[in-house]
Amino acid sequence: MVSESENPEQNSSGLIISNNDSIRSFLLSASEDVQLLRELRETALNLSSLNKVPYKSIRKIWVGSLPSIRPDLFRLFSGSEFVFTSPKPREKSEELKARLRQLAERAERDEYRELVKDILPKSSATEPFSSYKDQLGFGKFFFFNFK
Repeated sequence: MVSESENPEQNSSGLIISNNDSIRSFLLSASEDVQLLRELRETALNLSSLNKVPYKSIRKIWVGSLPSIRPDLFRLFSGSEFVFTSPKPREKSEELKARLRQLAERAERDEYRELVKDILPKSSATEPFSSYKDQLGFGKFFFFNFK
């Protein structure tokens, strides 16, 4: 397992902030603070050289520092920006890919049929009794002739 002090860029879950001069100077002073835990001093030193830093790490270091030494949060974060990363694209299942291919082929066939509808002869491959009118006509015929 990789800890924040070894590779803070890898721990990209959570809020990421761009490193600016006020954050960098705070991290460098925290890395030399003997009253701060050794792990937090190492993390501060590692983070001071990065362009993007996780907010959780800065908060841990800030809370661990003495209130008389640490800067107020407004001054610390003024001028820094949020860094947003694009999420990993979702994988489509094989069933979905097959269905999308099928729909694309059907749309292509329909498009082609629409393009050539004026050129091709009308196909009269309608099913018998498919319309309401046909059904009524047959019913009327059957009723009157086989009474």
